[in-house]
Amino acid sequence: MSETVTVQGRPELSRLKLFLALSRTPHGVLDLAAPALGALLAAGRFPPLGVAGLGLATAFAGYTAVYALNDVIDHRVDRERLAAGAAAGPGDLDSVYVRHPLAQGLLSLREGLFWVAAWALLALIGAYRLNPLCAVVFLAAAALEAAYCLLLRVHPLRTLVSGVVKSSGAIAAVFAVDPAPSPALLLGLFAWLFLWEIGGQNVPNDWADLDEDCRLGARTVPVCLGPAGARAVILTCLLLSLAIGVLLFGLAPASLGLAAQAAALAAGLVLAVSPAWRLYRAGTRDHASALFNRASYYPLAVLVIVVLHLTFGAPGPS
Repeated sequence: MSETVTVQGRPELSRLKLFLALSRTPHGVLDLAAPALGALLAAGRFPPLGVAGLGLATAFAGYTAVYALNDVIDHRVDRERLAAGAAAGPGDLDSVYVRHPLAQGLLSLREGLFWVAAWALLALIGAYRLNPLCAVVFLAAAALEAAYCLLLRVHPLRTLVSGVVKSSGAIAAVFAVDPAPSPALLLGLFAWLFLWEIGGQNVPNDWADLDEDCRLGARTVPVCLGPAGARAVILTCLLLSLAIGVLLFGLAPASLGLAAQAAALAAGLVLAVSPAWRLYRAGTRDHASALFNRASYYPLAVLVIVVLHLTFGAPGPS
């Protein structure tokens, strides 16, 4: 995979980077924060190194497979977008290397399918070793991701499917460290990430593609509800996510103190609510892209806060 290719307007890219672009790996690495955070909140302490290492490797394999699956299923639609002149927003995390390498013909469909299958197999093996229920969650997430792609021209409520898929990694991580977790913890973690995904990721990303989606006949929230409806959905979801996060971080077994809870609240305000408010007021494509990029760091910021709390704060349960 050391062979390089030249992409118009971009430096030469190695074959490996093209595969990483297929899986949107820079964004996928950020998404690893959610399962890591779920495990720490549920356990209230750092898991054994073996469990932590296997969990991170499995989560990486899972996100790599699912993101690539999205581009494999959508490669014809993505080709239409590119033919219509679609361009990534400023600093788009999903286009760090190159956008849609499969749709651009930089990778073949066979290569894309092999990449998805290989990483999915690794994720499935790792998930089963952690807890067979984790493997079930992974398979369900992959099936839902496929359904999400196929619903592009069907119904805007596909955004709900995206919320479930993005929450699944953290839910699986909880079961990896606690075979019988609190239902309240599971519900709170799911709702927090579900609303964050819809308000901070899915709908803003669709807003950035609004013009292309209108031409393609896509049925996304911004297309069906218009900018006014989309910005109301975004701000409402993120405010609810922030409120649920306050409850979650206070009641989880990790037992965050007031200082850590205040820091997590501040992270949500700065990384999610503030750019959402700017989008609500201005309503431009650039503001939607900026919200998507900044909100992507919200779970990571909370993870750092929880790690610092567990390291230097009150000890978790024995």
